[in-house]
Amino acid sequence: MGAPHGHALHYHGHSPLHRLPAHVKIVALVGYVLAVVATPRGIYWPYAAHLLALACAVVVSRVPFGHLARRMVIEVPFVVFALVLPFVATGERVAIGPIEVSQSGLEAAAALLAKGTLGVLASLLLAATTEARDIVAGFEKLRMPQPLVQIMSFMLRYTEVVAADLARMRIARESRGFRARSARQWPALGATLGTLFIRSYERGERVHLAMLSRGYTGRMPTLRPLTATGAQWALSGILPLGCALVSLTALVTT
Repeated sequence: MGAPHGHALHYHGHSPLHRLPAHVKIVALVGYVLAVVATPRGIYWPYAAHLLALACAVVVSRVPFGHLARRMVIEVPFVVFALVLPFVATGERVAIGPIEVSQSGLEAAAALLAKGTLGVLASLLLAATTEARDIVAGFEKLRMPQPLVQIMSFMLRYTEVVAADLARMRIARESRGFRARSARQWPALGATLGTLFIRSYERGERVHLAMLSRGYTGRMPTLRPLTATGAQWALSGILPLGCALVSLTALVTT
């Protein structure tokens, strides 16, 4: 349970982005997202500049584009909402072929799709170049409240443990001839989830008692203190500051 987790997102490498401390990359990600969000609606060239800058960061990281593209499916709900928005929004209507849609809804959908895609891609790049445990350590370095840091830490440690419990329960059901083919099997699936919740709750109590017996006082020990040089801060600031300048130019010229 103490092994590294998050391998599904992390891409092992030794690029300059991989070597940057986690808290430095988190600050750069937040700055980049704020710059993208500040882009005024109805102007589209800044999004192309933001995407080009992010693509350069991906090239520097040496993370394959396919590795990131496969994980972009997490954005599908936002894409669906953006596609529906022009049809349900009110306001002046414009014709796109034989279909009339809301002009304000169309602009809002385009902005949502562009900003959401850039934000998700930047977050995936952070996850691909930073191990999950280092991201948690980075949040702690940035003085995030300890309860939130510890919640994230335990989630990373025990998500796979709970998933393994669920897999064993599935195997046990199927070995007894259970197949979930219709709604009549839902009560059995509900009982499985209830049992999983009870097991997880009891495990949490045992882990908490074990921590208290080892001197836990409400703060986890820091195993690897994070430090950053001025050069690393300067390198991480290139992307967010450049994109902030693009967004500011777009605001001034509107």
